[in-house]
Amino acid sequence: MKDTTGQSVTDSANWEEATVAELQRAMSAGELTSWQLVLYYMRRIAAVDQSGPKLNAVLELNPDALHLAEAMDAERRRQGPRGPLHGIPVLLKDNIDTADSMHTSAGSLALADHYAAEDASLVLRLRAAGAVLLGKANMTEWANFISDRMPTGYSSRGGQVLNPYKPGVYMAGGSSSGSAVAVAANLTAVAVGTETSGSILNPASWNSIVGVKPTVGLVSRSGIIPIAGSQDTAGPMARTARDAALLLSALAGVDELDPATWASEGRTPDDYTAFLDADGLKGARIGVPTYFYKFVSDPEARLPVFEAALETMRGLGADIVPIPDFPHQDEPYRPEVLTHEFKPALNAYLSRVEPHVPVHSLKDVIEYNERNGERMLRYGQARMAASEATSGTLTDPPTCGRGRSIWNRRRRAA
Repeated sequence: MKDTTGQSVTDSANWEEATVAELQRAMSAGELTSWQLVLYYMRRIAAVDQSGPKLNAVLELNPDALHLAEAMDAERRRQGPRGPLHGIPVLLKDNIDTADSMHTSAGSLALADHYAAEDASLVLRLRAAGAVLLGKANMTEWANFISDRMPTGYSSRGGQVLNPYKPGVYMAGGSSSGSAVAVAANLTAVAVGTETSGSILNPASWNSIVGVKPTVGLVSRSGIIPIAGSQDTAGPMARTARDAALLLSALAGVDELDPATWASEGRTPDDYTAFLDADGLKGARIGVPTYFYKFVSDPEARLPVFEAALETMRGLGADIVPIPDFPHQDEPYRPEVLTHEFKPALNAYLSRVEPHVPVHSLKDVIEYNERNGERMLRYGQARMAASEATSGTLTDPPTCGRGRSIWNRRRRAA
């Protein structure tokens, strides 16, 4: 059949589970175009994300996506592909700046009218690789640093993201929930998430996909709405480890705007797929903290699945070592670093947003939420309030004290 533009659309082909390499082979063979692939995902988003089960993973589509895809198709015909991501649709978490017709809101209605003036550094790298920016993914609002009561995957701007395997029963995970669900539900080829403390790994686990949290400084933090600079990073989310490695290859690199990346000068490989090894688990010693088994919900259903995965790793040569106890296992989660770093980091970002946007500091966000409490404060904003109560200079005693505590533990361990 042909679309209204006159271009052929391959409806009979099933691209739902296709890998990036398979999509590239199809495009090189003339069996598929990037334009067709983008339209395919758009139709699937309409059918599955906005209708049907209404997963709510995609916050907005890029109005230029089909034009970008058409340009990549023309370039492929003229001079061949730029690389493995040429013409491949990529969905971005909504806290990553794009200097185009899409918003960057971190899921908050307070930034519903915010258009970034410049691309995030990782977005520039994706564009240079020939990737097609498909749209923005929903997320836990402010990357889950507004309230400790907010369910993962919820945002005031986008609503609740649902897990595609059991919508409304299984968690979608957070805060990169939309990116993870979109990959799991085959709404995009690959996606980019961000993590401070579990925001890629957690939704990747809940949605049975591959998520990679790179070492801080491997991928530039420039142009990403922050929580804590000492822990923030962006990373790939994909259906396979190879696809995640391909995306990481495009994302990683030195950026003059991000000092954390400077130390990786000359140390970043061009192709992370070179490190994929089918025999990589042979001789690997993997510790399993069985202490946490008691916190697993529905253990009768889930622990056998986990044990089966461990058995598979044993079969591939891994040495699985149970760890029943370890130091500090009973200590509560204490987000002092995030609490103290959030205020100066967010203030710096918001100070540069457009004048018409109603918030230019963390204090402004808190006050905006209070003025619009019915829409904005379903779960409170205790985490934001705690951060606003700090000095915003990183000199508060709890932060310095925590650093000394960690140093003393390391010294005692030595």
